[in-house]
Amino acid sequence: MAMQASEIERLIKEGLPGAEVRIEDLRGDGDHYAAYVKSAAFKGKSRVQQHQMVYAALKGNMGDALHALALQTSVPD
Repeated sequence: MAMQASEIERLIKEGLPGAEVRIEDLRGDGDHYAAYVKSAAFKGKSRVQQHQMVYAALKGNMGDALHALALQTSVPD
């Protein structure tokens, strides 16, 4: 079962309070998304660590309910 973009956004915002999150459905199929996440919590973290933080916020849904997620993370200016 595919996840809704709103659910992905909600989980990320719960896991990373204060984050700016934008979700884009890449194929219109509800199964392939891009997520753009900007969070102060990423400061001092490597890109891999930042992505791990987002995956942790998704609570195990990657690879199951969420098939593909192109992820871009950044720290606020």
